[in-house]
Amino acid sequence: MQNFKLFQILAQFDKLEQNRIRKFIQSPYFNKDRVVLALFELMTEEINAPSAQEWTKEKIWDTLVPELPYDDARLRKYQSDLLKLVEQYLIQQEFENDKFTAQTYLLRSIKKKKLKKLHNSTLKTVKEIPGKMSHRDANYYLGQFLVETSYDQLISDFEEKITDKTNLETISNMLDYFYIGEKLKIFCEVLSRKKLTQHEYHITLIDDVMDIAEKEEYQSVPLIAIYSQIVKLYTEPQNLDHYYKYKYLLAEFSNIFPDSEEKNLYVLAQNYCVNQINQGNSDFLKELFNVYKNLIEKDFFKTEGSLDSFTFRNIVVVGLRNGEYEWTENYINNFIKFLPKEIRENAYSFNLSQLYMYQKKYEDVIKILQEVEYNDYVTNIVAKTTLIGAYYEVEEIDPLFSLLESFRVYLNRNKEIPSARKTNYKNLIKFTKKLIGIPPSDNKKLNQLKQEVELTKNIASRDWLLEKIAELE
Repeated sequence: MQNFKLFQILAQFDKLEQNRIRKFIQSPYFNKDRVVLALFELMTEEINAPSAQEWTKEKIWDTLVPELPYDDARLRKYQSDLLKLVEQYLIQQEFENDKFTAQTYLLRSIKKKKLKKLHNSTLKTVKEIPGKMSHRDANYYLGQFLVETSYDQLISDFEEKITDKTNLETISNMLDYFYIGEKLKIFCEVLSRKKLTQHEYHITLIDDVMDIAEKEEYQSVPLIAIYSQIVKLYTEPQNLDHYYKYKYLLAEFSNIFPDSEEKNLYVLAQNYCVNQINQGNSDFLKELFNVYKNLIEKDFFKTEGSLDSFTFRNIVVVGLRNGEYEWTENYINNFIKFLPKEIRENAYSFNLSQLYMYQKKYEDVIKILQEVEYNDYVTNIVAKTTLIGAYYEVEEIDPLFSLLESFRVYLNRNKEIPSARKTNYKNLIKFTKKLIGIPPSDNKKLNQLKQEVELTKNIASRDWLLEKIAELE
């Protein structure tokens, strides 16, 4: 049974959703076949409490309709009918959640059936919808357009106040806002994908749309203002004024978008900050930290209630590089519980060691890291590099030499580590050994080592080495 497409689809619904589907299937309006309902019950029972028995097609048939001989075509028809009902349920859920679409179809039906007694109360309800909507994304303006269009047609059909000014201006504006906003979103997606692929896209009228979007009347529409600003971020990334205006718009209006879209808007700001940092603009470390705080506050980092270790570590690093030690410690302690259970303990010790290193609590760093081997090589390499720095600072020379040698062996034996990265860390080991072998008063050798470090292209922790050399000069 587990191999059936239908079973795999139903397995993705939790028990609450299964119960809703059950009520939908039980409704005689949608389904009158008891066997289809029985098939649903059989599958969900197996999903929620798997049995040890093998559910062949014949066994499923005997459970559903024991009074009839096995009919493969009929069994497939039952499965197909159940799948169609599940699809209908999904459509119904989306339909009920889309107030604009539901009311549009209601207005059309009233017009078609000429239900004049119903249209007054419906019109009143329709007019109240916009004030109850929390989002002002493109779908909002499309919904307004559809509803206002149906509203106008209904008024005309019943010939009420036909001499008064109608809502045609509103209809036109809603269509403009939707079209311009969606056109800008499509163009933003094109600009984003061009960074990853060589495909060429021809987006018609985009220059005209951009010119229109810059007009004051359209800049007052947050949807248009934000996406036209994103276009500028992509096309003129070195103009930092574009980012700061985008940052303002995000702070003011991001909450008018659905969560998934709002998250993408903040991720765009995050990526821009990362690119600026990679280009050497250290001012954007603070900007990135603030974006991270917004993403955390809005709970956008979690996926199904969990954080991944890579994201967790990035947040810790950015917090530390900004000198936000107390905030970072609170973040580690409060959010470690959202990491997968199997990596939680190691992630906690590793990130805490990074915090202690920045706080110059070297003994605490050593206590955490000297007995730990992390499963993934990236974490292991960073941990060993951190431990090198801690041993050096407390002048534990013998343990430092031992660590350098074990690190070298680890790099040689691990086949996962790319050769370029191995070279970087082998150079760190080599220069650290040279550093601890030079007396503080030997300026000639220190100067030679400094020049050698500066001339070596592939070397990890170069800034740390140069800092320690300078301290001895």
